[in-house]
Amino acid sequence: MENPLPLSFFFTLLLSCATADRGGGNSRTTILFNSDGRTDYNFDVYTLPVSDSQINAGNELKITDGQSVNYNGHFPALSSSTSLLLSHPRYQTLAAAVASPPVHVVYVTERNGSSSIYLDAVYYDDADHARRRSMLQVPNRVQLPLIGSQHSNSLISLKDKPSLVGDYVVYVSTHEDSGVPRKSWAAVYSSHIRTGLTRRLSPPGVPDFSPAVSPSGVWTAVASGGEDHWSGDMEELDTDIYVFSTEDGSDRVKVVEHGGWPTWADDFTLYYHRKADDGWWSIYKASLPKSGRVGVESVVTQRITPPGIHAFTPAASVADKSFIAVATRRRDSKYRHIEIFDVVSKQFREVTRPISPTLHHFNPFISPDSTRVGYHRCRGPANGGGGNHLLFEHLRNPKPEISLFRNYRPFPSFSPEGDRIAYSAMPGLYVVNPDGSGLREIYSGMVFYSAWDPKRKGVVYTSMGPIFAPVSSEVDIIAVNVDEDEFTYRKLTTDGKNNAFPWPSPDGKGIVFRSGRSGYKNLYIMDAEKGEKGGLFRLTEGPWTDTHCNWSPDGDWIAFTSNREHPGTDLTSIYMIHPNGTGLRKVFTSGSGMSAHPIFSPDGKSIVLTSDYAGVSAEPISIAHQYQPPSEIYTIKLDGSDHTRMTHNTYDDGTPAWGPISMRAADVVLQSNGRGCNFNDCYWITFPDNTKAEDEVAQTLGGNAKIPCGN
Repeated sequence: MENPLPLSFFFTLLLSCATADRGGGNSRTTILFNSDGRTDYNFDVYTLPVSDSQINAGNELKITDGQSVNYNGHFPALSSSTSLLLSHPRYQTLAAAVASPPVHVVYVTERNGSSSIYLDAVYYDDADHARRRSMLQVPNRVQLPLIGSQHSNSLISLKDKPSLVGDYVVYVSTHEDSGVPRKSWAAVYSSHIRTGLTRRLSPPGVPDFSPAVSPSGVWTAVASGGEDHWSGDMEELDTDIYVFSTEDGSDRVKVVEHGGWPTWADDFTLYYHRKADDGWWSIYKASLPKSGRVGVESVVTQRITPPGIHAFTPAASVADKSFIAVATRRRDSKYRHIEIFDVVSKQFREVTRPISPTLHHFNPFISPDSTRVGYHRCRGPANGGGGNHLLFEHLRNPKPEISLFRNYRPFPSFSPEGDRIAYSAMPGLYVVNPDGSGLREIYSGMVFYSAWDPKRKGVVYTSMGPIFAPVSSEVDIIAVNVDEDEFTYRKLTTDGKNNAFPWPSPDGKGIVFRSGRSGYKNLYIMDAEKGEKGGLFRLTEGPWTDTHCNWSPDGDWIAFTSNREHPGTDLTSIYMIHPNGTGLRKVFTSGSGMSAHPIFSPDGKSIVLTSDYAGVSAEPISIAHQYQPPSEIYTIKLDGSDHTRMTHNTYDDGTPAWGPISMRAADVVLQSNGRGCNFNDCYWITFPDNTKAEDEVAQTLGGNAKIPCGN
């Protein structure tokens, strides 16, 4: 039976909270958050000759520069890329000095705190090139940023599968709100490189993914819709393929039902992928009529790749129509690889596995002359790209008064003064200064979450035990003093029934937390000094989960996550309640989705949270390196208005913190010897006629657990 808190404690708590410091006076603040697994890999774009006799490690070229994450490349037509590069003096100098012509590539990059599209001309020469380069004193690369935040009103946007058509770039951006919860913001745009003039090609409110421009440049094909079938997990979207005019988006027509990732062999031939009825991901061919009405009823489709091998993200060959490039998953490998598929003989030919058998290779593309195939993979040594990580990665965001950073590990929290940051490594609790100095491990055991005491300097509260555990699991709240020479902890809960997510009141007298002691995860308040031995006040009660609780700086409100409208599910919303249990109200929801981890701003006027409100930003099959269903970081006012999307990516962004200082707008490097790129393919890429391996992996995760896209 619960031991109620003394009434004198409770009324003192309310009085002190009502008169607490409201945290005003500092208009510059910082939001930290974690993207699940994002810091464990870096991609570059590579290329190999298509010719079987030339496929070897010595002929693999890295054609991006190793800065940040570079992916989804495209070999542009020479007429398009050279017209943009010819005026660049470095391009002219290198062209005169280096015998071999450059490799031109358009690609997506996440450098400089936002997603952009770059055009590079990369020069490779014989052994004498090093001497010539030394003489020239110029690098062997010419690099032009094509599309950045200036094309989306200074908002960060996701760019997917870009194409360069003359002086125009066709790409995907997520900067316009669809206006509907869990409906994707992804849409296709065209931007003129020289003037910046940008036009939306997708109809209002319609999500389009994976655009491909036809060889003539007249038509663009997209994978569209699919969200009516989206359950919220990373899985096939079941999109359809539409074709429209590249110039203005007109003459839009559906040509294929159930297909994704279109690619053109010519203006009347499309290849695409989808999951076949027999369970195998396969490549299909769509032949469009050369005259008459174009539509689903007039387009002839046929399956190209056979069952027994998963094949997806095709790239058509324009100059040599006898083959396509695909990414595959074979039964005898847990990695994706690039292969050439002969559409005449129906035979596969492996490209990347003989060179890098234990690395994933993604999203192939073929050069205009059909002699080279490109793809992206992890860069670095054979283990997949280990080395240094970014402890804090600075990101651009639409609110200039807020500094936004991606944190290396989850559950960051700021000290009351903002001079220190705690985070969980699971296992391990760490403390570091905002500039990256003073990094220390405070506790080596399995803990998650962190919150600083506002009155007891150096005291951090955390949850000791397994995360994502049932209500009866042994999880307790502990207090750790990070300023002690020998770190010890003080246990505040005694029953061990999944007590987690502690947050102290502004006066330091109480702690709100969630507990499974009743058989359900609900919210309680206990004495910050004596713990639950000093008494408990039950804040919420019901057969659902209330969790992720956070106390407002003025003490008036407690924000939390709850699935009370959908008990037993992952469908959660953000609620607020007074510390005396009155005034319950919902402040944010993504509809039939997930919103979680609310944290008040230092001035108590806003909340930062994570949510899948914006749906998916790309075809999930094309982003197999991602670990979880997508969530983004948002800020809202306390009345639920003015929701602002702070991040635009394909990652699972979560566990935010909002601190009272403005961190310097620069990345902070963490020295690390960790192994990068050690992730699995998506759990839903299974082998239909052999489920034994999947069952064995599920057992290692606890029975029927799904294998996420990642570690």
